[in-house]
Amino acid sequence: MESPVFEEFDPAADCDCPGCAHWRRVLPHSAAGRFPGHPAARRTAAVVAALTTAAIIAPAVPAVAAPHARHPADPGVPAGDGPGTPQGKMAPLHGPGGQAAPPASPARAPLISRADIIERARSWVAQRVPYSVRSYWSDGYRQDCSGYVSMAWKLPGNEWTGSLGKYAERITKDELQPGDMLLFHNASDPHNGSHVVLFGGWTNSARTHYVAYEQTRPHTRRATTPYAYWSNSARYVPYRYLGVTDGTAGGGSGPATDAVPARTPFPGVAYFGPGAHNRYVAELGRMLVRRGAGRFFAAPPGPRWTDAHRRATRAFQEAQGWRGAAADGLPGPLTWELLVTGTGRNIPNGASASTMPGLPAGHSPSLPAGHSSGLPAGHSPGLPAGSPGGASGPSSHGVPGYPGRASFRPGAVNDHVTRLGRQLVKKGFGRYYTTGPGPRWSEADRRNVEAFQRAQGWRGGAADGCPGPETWRRLFS
Repeated sequence: MESPVFEEFDPAADCDCPGCAHWRRVLPHSAAGRFPGHPAARRTAAVVAALTTAAIIAPAVPAVAAPHARHPADPGVPAGDGPGTPQGKMAPLHGPGGQAAPPASPARAPLISRADIIERARSWVAQRVPYSVRSYWSDGYRQDCSGYVSMAWKLPGNEWTGSLGKYAERITKDELQPGDMLLFHNASDPHNGSHVVLFGGWTNSARTHYVAYEQTRPHTRRATTPYAYWSNSARYVPYRYLGVTDGTAGGGSGPATDAVPARTPFPGVAYFGPGAHNRYVAELGRMLVRRGAGRFFAAPPGPRWTDAHRRATRAFQEAQGWRGAAADGLPGPLTWELLVTGTGRNIPNGASASTMPGLPAGHSPSLPAGHSSGLPAGHSPGLPAGSPGGASGPSSHGVPGYPGRASFRPGAVNDHVTRLGRQLVKKGFGRYYTTGPGPRWSEADRRNVEAFQRAQGWRGGAADGCPGPETWRRLFS
């Protein structure tokens, strides 16, 4: 009598039970060289053995052989190289209902401009795409960090941190431009910390903070981030996409019609405002004139900051629908990004920023809805995190009007610094003063402000010692 035939079931390739996760990590070092199977399958094997023994002493019972369920290997991933990380494995794009599309053609780097990369990255920020390692958004890309970069670069499939590098070349920190990526792939233990973000531009001249576009819990975000990242900073490596068609990328070899001129990354807020005199001010003026701000300048815009620059910048910001502190006439990373990429709305004919109440030096524009800065209220993402901003104004509810960022720059000497210092002492945050406080901005002022900001529960760039409007409000309330 023929014994029943049973076969072991292989687990799904993305099974996340402890046993499967363990064998995915040790498989390359396994002497047997094969996946031992799902724990449940091994239990099934034991049952098979028992049934076979029983079949010897019991009457024969007809049995049907179970089909042998095998899953195709991940495309492009050598055996044992799949990610054991909280991100999805390499996969094709997915269509409606999460169905996988036909496999993509062999690895290539589709051409795309930096402006398009940032525009695609911003689209997920605006939609607040929720984080998931198993779900795919309507455009077919997986909703985790590597799927997000795959989407922004318009790759033919969903990559992971262990495979994104084949589409890019390694660069230095000084070479970073918007659209490049900062990648941390923990090869020895991919499950522990691997992550990737898109670089969106520097937020200060010291290049200590930048705008990061990233897919993380709970949803896609755009945030001012310390270089290279909040954790494992030394292990993040900058890369440039091989298919970028502008800048100094190594893969922009397509026809000339695909290329766009190299664009100047945002230099930082310190380059703009009263007293500024540099080439970035001149470039800002030229870009504004091209967007309809010519009537604000009596002469061609030059390198010295003038009220015409402020009014023209403000008119451009208002054309985007921004109001209040978000349209204060000082360019932040988002204003600069729209100008250099030629995106956003032009200044309409007849628009005049002078019809609005005048604002002295203030902070850079805050972001429209859907763009998260990651900073406390009142700290604009257009500044080095926590930098002062907002306009001065009359006292409100006993709080003196915030005087603006220019009052607290290195070398500043004014009564606002004295008032700030005295209030810090009054609140119990004057430990770093050896004399004073006085009217000259000093490192002691900065450290005392930082201590106050940390007492509010702020960390990172939100507690950098530069008083913003929210720091000012809390200090004097």
